[in-house]
Amino acid sequence: METYIIVLLCIAAFFAGFVDAIVGGGGLIQTPVALILLPNYAVASIIGSLKIPAFSGTSFAAYQYLKKVRMNWKLLFVMAVVAFCAAFLGSNLLTLVHNDFMKPLLLVVLTLIAIYTFTKKDFGQHKIKNSTANKQLMFAVLLSICLGFYDGFIGPGTGSFLVLGFVSILGFDFLHASANAKMVNLATNFGSICLFVLKGKIIWAIAIPMALCNAFGGWVGAKLAIKKGNGFIRIFFLIVVIGTLIRFGYDVFFK
Repeated sequence: METYIIVLLCIAAFFAGFVDAIVGGGGLIQTPVALILLPNYAVASIIGSLKIPAFSGTSFAAYQYLKKVRMNWKLLFVMAVVAFCAAFLGSNLLTLVHNDFMKPLLLVVLTLIAIYTFTKKDFGQHKIKNSTANKQLMFAVLLSICLGFYDGFIGPGTGSFLVLGFVSILGFDFLHASANAKMVNLATNFGSICLFVLKGKIIWAIAIPMALCNAFGGWVGAKLAIKKGNGFIRIFFLIVVIGTLIRFGYDVFFK
């Protein structure tokens, strides 16, 4: 593999880790770059390899959040176990079928998310207690199943969807949503990694250097998010959702 390709992938991995640490969605940066630079590799191998840097960056970001933000450990344990299993199954399906048919649906969903977040100015600014513990657990399990499977099968944008789920469904503010989402995202990435390692789909020549750069980006991004707080994270969330919307829109209408 050419050196310049690895350098470009590492640059993309840094920015992916930075964005992912704040609001998720880092896969929207490194995934298309990898697909463009590695046209001769199978899509499943590329996606599988990118799970290594994604896990690395999320780990460093999660560590920063753990030092500053209180976690709901009982809820997170259940969500992590469910998300791990769902991601494993989703990645297994990815090795068997193509996932492009999901993009038109995601385009509609992301449009609604962008409009709602932009118009509702107080969205995610305060923690809301709107359900009982049992009801919250039920919603958390459903969220973990859906997004765990999504991350294993498609991937890009999972972190953003997790943040959205924690805010809109579980009633967290943006800072606590970002922190808790990182822990669940670790579980989904690990579930996918286990499957891709068993299938022999990892390209280690790019996975390891990208992991180092993604981790550094995650460390920087998490520190900035903690320092700036909810308002900054909300704006960043909107930017990432709109970027995701443009990306999927291009794929649906122009490719």
